[in-house]
Amino acid sequence: MMRRLAALLAAAGLGLLAAATPAAAQETPSLPNESWSFSGIFGSYDLAAAQRGFWVYYKVCSTCHSMKLLHYRDLAGIGLNEAQIKAIAASVTVPKGVNDQGEPISGPALPADQFKSPFANEQAASAALGAVPPDLSLIVNAREGHADYVYGILTGFRDPPPAGVSVPPGKYYNEYFPGHLISMPPPLHDDAVEYADGTKATVPQMAHDVVTFLAWAANPELVQRRQIGVRVVLFLMLMTGLTYASKRKLWSSVDH
Repeated sequence: MMRRLAALLAAAGLGLLAAATPAAAQETPSLPNESWSFSGIFGSYDLAAAQRGFWVYYKVCSTCHSMKLLHYRDLAGIGLNEAQIKAIAASVTVPKGVNDQGEPISGPALPADQFKSPFANEQAASAALGAVPPDLSLIVNAREGHADYVYGILTGFRDPPPAGVSVPPGKYYNEYFPGHLISMPPPLHDDAVEYADGTKATVPQMAHDVVTFLAWAANPELVQRRQIGVRVVLFLMLMTGLTYASKRKLWSSVDH
């Protein structure tokens, strides 16, 4: 009897605790199951989406986030031609060493230059933003959930937050961020950029495009690797068939 009473009291206590804790703070929902052109064995990059995604990075994300592993010439991998790459590089100013007097000089970037970082160093980034934004070169590979996680973060901001959730100053509520409180303000807003191909720049569209670009940046050789893998599998299947046929022929006289 006493054990049953204790169990009932414990259950009641857990129920009160659950009622007092906002549902939003109890669990993180499953990540969005976005459809990606590069998923699956035969997947490949949607180059039009990757080009739009670079534009989102260039106009929005690059104000805070670096991509130190990329050079402007690498943009040929998403289908940009030489003239486009030169124009993009020349639109930013980068350090060019020192002059004869030993003074630092700067000038337009060249295709061989690295993507320009928004801050000179981590100390400058921390002083300006209060934290060091992660470099985005490998962000899709570095986060569990990969492309879906990054897409979820970009589309998961909620304002106002769910009922009962208190968001302290300098934080923002994000449905998919662990703990839900993130220091990054919502980076995307409808029509934040203008696409050259006329695509409507909604938040989901921009998020999908920039994640496609970031996935390519993290895995630029993905399509080639898959093509080689398919060829190797086909070759091994052929060799297996030939080996089996040779074995049958060589051992046919022994079997009889």
